[in-house]
Amino acid sequence: MDRNIRSQSAFHDIHEECGIFGVYGHPEAANLAYLGLYALQHRGQEGAGICSADGTQLYLEKSIGLVADIFTEKRIKRLPGNLAIGHNRYSTAGGGGLKNVQPLVANYALGTIAVAHNGNLINAEQLKDELEAEGAIFQSTSDSEVILHLIARSRNDNPHERIAEALRSVTGAFSLLFLRESELIAARDPMGVRPLSIGQVDGAYVVASETCAFDLIGAEYIRDVEPGEMVIINHNGLQSIRALQSFRKAFCVFEFIYFARPDSHIFNHICVNTMRKEFGRQLSRESLVDADIVIPVPDSGVPAAIGFAEEGKLPFDFGLIRNHYIGRTFIEPKQSIRHFGVKIKLNPVRDLLMGKRVIVVDDSIVRGTTSKKIVKMIREVGGAKEVHMRICSPPTVGPCFYGIDTPTRQELIASSHMTEEIRKYITADSLSYLSIEGLKSIVSNPENYCTACFDNNYPIQFPGERLEQMELVFA
Repeated sequence: MDRNIRSQSAFHDIHEECGIFGVYGHPEAANLAYLGLYALQHRGQEGAGICSADGTQLYLEKSIGLVADIFTEKRIKRLPGNLAIGHNRYSTAGGGGLKNVQPLVANYALGTIAVAHNGNLINAEQLKDELEAEGAIFQSTSDSEVILHLIARSRNDNPHERIAEALRSVTGAFSLLFLRESELIAARDPMGVRPLSIGQVDGAYVVASETCAFDLIGAEYIRDVEPGEMVIINHNGLQSIRALQSFRKAFCVFEFIYFARPDSHIFNHICVNTMRKEFGRQLSRESLVDADIVIPVPDSGVPAAIGFAEEGKLPFDFGLIRNHYIGRTFIEPKQSIRHFGVKIKLNPVRDLLMGKRVIVVDDSIVRGTTSKKIVKMIREVGGAKEVHMRICSPPTVGPCFYGIDTPTRQELIASSHMTEEIRKYITADSLSYLSIEGLKSIVSNPENYCTACFDNNYPIQFPGERLEQMELVFA
């Protein structure tokens, strides 16, 4: 990764996975896919692609960069047809580069097929080694390409059964969209780790990682793709196939804490904004302290901070202002500027914070370096008298292997340090996290959620490999 990109992307230390969007039966399918990806831009800013179909063949456009910069009117016109799938990428497995930007397209015995994947396959390396030993040639380093090879190597004459066979061979988290010449197929892993919803607009079907994509195009939410389900959408309408057995659910709770947009409804239409406010309320009940003002670390900390302030009957305000116009790269001045990496994105409102006892609400602490800079900046630049850090999630003690780009366990400060040690490191006057019990008291049916990053209870087992080895693979 380029040094300048790293200096900016390290601001939060945890990065979104990917966003996927599909449409069937609309004369402006590619344009709808573009708008859907635009709404899902927060889920991946490295690259984007759209593949369309007109009943006879597939058309592909993809590039590195942001959706609005990639898909010019000229490029959209090169994507004819009434069905399409799109993908926003942030690399979690396989690294970056144009070759790994999705959708991935392949020709095989039954025609042409494209795939867009949100998640991570934890047995991809094992499968890739086996396939290469049998003569397979891979064009990318993305784990998603393994699925295409499995589909192509199947002897089944039914294309849907070929896909189902491939899904039975892979292990991990996957919300998938497949595009064939005249049909759209959506599938979700047996535990439903990543969100995937179905909607309708103007008689056309749409599928998206989050419902905020539906809102932009005026689509109506119908339902989620169920864990283990494969949904086939073609001229016969919508057909549901139970492709994989689902013995338990493991929805990613971090989608509520950080990844999903607050205006989205995910995991059977639960409002993200409402959940974040409730996390803040519970955090306030657990760790309220005498203070003059509550401020969020924008943007993901805003709903929780509002809930915290309302529950604690304290004033809320925006004491940190975010610069929303940062590009993927910036040139850092040769002469060192104190807290530059944070100040490029956040700046304290001095008149609001001067002499105040401030509670700062954020979604998580990862390495601790960013939190330390924020605390010092609020104190030294903002002039705060006291800085109390409140985190609306439990301590992050384990890395994710299911589609989130997290640091290694050794880099996660909470995996090896107690809360008081972390408080001293970030120089806050006090530090409190939302308890795991508090988190589970807010989430309905907590047994249906994956909380591995907080408790090391990984719901999807690593076939033939130990946890330590997986950490090396995904480091």
